[in-house]
Amino acid sequence: MEKITHISQEGLDKLKAELAEIEGKKLKEIAKKIAEAKDLGDLSENAEYHEAKQTQAFLYGKAQEIKQKIRNAKIIDSKNCDKSSVGIGCTVVLKNGDDEAEYTLVGSDEADPLSGKISIESPIGNSLLDHKVGDKVGVKTPSGETFYSVIKIK
Repeated sequence: MEKITHISQEGLDKLKAELAEIEGKKLKEIAKKIAEAKDLGDLSENAEYHEAKQTQAFLYGKAQEIKQKIRNAKIIDSKNCDKSSVGIGCTVVLKNGDDEAEYTLVGSDEADPLSGKISIESPIGNSLLDHKVGDKVGVKTPSGETFYSVIKIK
């Protein structure tokens, strides 16, 4: 069974644009480079040809990967977050001692911890799922277990 891709509409649109770029522009450019390299003669020692073929294979693989993600996409709308418990698309305010942090739970393709977006597959994201305001959540990390209190779900 193929893995579901939890993604926002914006994230899905970015994937579609990336696929269009690969299939429309990049693969055509690489096909042209392959044809030009073939015109140079002996392919057995033609570095340009082999490099272009490797790039072509990479782009085909990337396109297939993106198509699979699009095919298995489940759109997550943060406006539909059930504020009774933490779920994907929800923004949660956590407290650890005197420190507060705010995170939005997203699919792995859109995770960006520096901007407060954490994957539901990350240790903290997975640990937070289905918890309610007031719950204490233990998160196992390489440096040991850290505990957070769920302050707010938005």
